[in-house]
Amino acid sequence: MLSTRDLVLCALFAALLGGLGMAPPIPLGFLPVPVTAQTLGVMLAGTILGAKRGGLAALLFVLLVAAGLPLLAGGRGGIGVLMGPTGGFVLSWPLGAFVTGWLAERFATGANPLRLFAVSVAGGILMVYACGIPWLSLVAGLSLEKAAFGTLAFVPGDLIKAGVAAFAASAVRRAGVLPIHA
Repeated sequence: MLSTRDLVLCALFAALLGGLGMAPPIPLGFLPVPVTAQTLGVMLAGTILGAKRGGLAALLFVLLVAAGLPLLAGGRGGIGVLMGPTGGFVLSWPLGAFVTGWLAERFATGANPLRLFAVSVAGGILMVYACGIPWLSLVAGLSLEKAAFGTLAFVPGDLIKAGVAAFAASAVRRAGVLPIHA
């Protein structure tokens, strides 16, 4: 059972994901998937809220996008977007936030930014890529290798986002305002 506080935190982090969509997407030209800031929200949800609340926050966001709200970078939303080349990445966000949170609850229980960085990479990058790359390959008609190779362009920015998430989560944890197991 979710408490009122849990529901508010899930809604707050879903709104954070939407707010990060206000940053304009950066098209890559060679791949039908733009660079966005929103995976930062996935990592923050997991590292700060934990597995259950982080995953639910990202799931709420994806459901709002599916309902047609233009919350994705570039003002996109709707089932058509989720069925397009970027859909696998977006649909993986609840799983990415859950895995990030699960790993954080087990391996990054303190405020150590290096551990928080590692769990952000594992859940917020590797898990998201593991879902998004095969989807991109299928929907865009690319070989799996070409889709994976093209996705390498996202790695530097995603590593920066993992670092930002780690330091933000570390600060929140040091402040003690949101205990991850609450």
